[in-house]
Amino acid sequence: MPAFLHEDPPRFPDPSKADSSGLLAIGGRLTEPWLLTAYKSGVFPWFTERGIPFWYSPDPRYVLFPEELKVSKSMKVLLKRNAFRFSINEDFPQVIRKCAKIHRPGQPGTWISQDMMRAYTDMHDKGHAVSAESWEGDRLVGGLYGLWLPPFFFGESMFAEVSNASKYAFILFTQHLAAQGTELIDCQVETEHLVSLGARPMTRSEYVDRLRRAFGANP
Repeated sequence: MPAFLHEDPPRFPDPSKADSSGLLAIGGRLTEPWLLTAYKSGVFPWFTERGIPFWYSPDPRYVLFPEELKVSKSMKVLLKRNAFRFSINEDFPQVIRKCAKIHRPGQPGTWISQDMMRAYTDMHDKGHAVSAESWEGDRLVGGLYGLWLPPFFFGESMFAEVSNASKYAFILFTQHLAAQGTELIDCQVETEHLVSLGARPMTRSEYVDRLRRAFGANP
């Protein structure tokens, strides 16, 4: 059974108490203190219902180490010829809107609700959430966003309106993160797209241990 959280202070059960789907807790708020505590504890909000967040900690967790990034031959060709213009934080609001609207096979809708968009845009305004973009001229055609809490980047969502546009942004952003000393990129759950780029499973216990070493036992 998931725990039901009070509004304040932000506290989460041990992630090992999550159910088989990864659901750990319900309640709390999508505010800076709650979100920072969640991510540093190995927890993230996956959707909201009537404005109430549902918090998850799946096992295994899919992660990518920047030094293990896989760049296919076809992507190397695109990168060499500068197929897209790459940017960071040029248009965070548009990236999250496009992530919310993009069709995902097998999913009837999006988990990126208006509550989620407001929360992560606020986190961007406060310097925690970051976007990376691929452009064709003035048109945003691919990108991603997440929380950058050094030495980790916690990826949230990606979109592409043109083939390979999201991979292009992801590859260049990962290289940027590596140059900044980022140790690990949290990909949350398995997707074919991310596995092709080098993501691999890690047990929840190992993942949480890494967070505790980086951020302390009680973030």
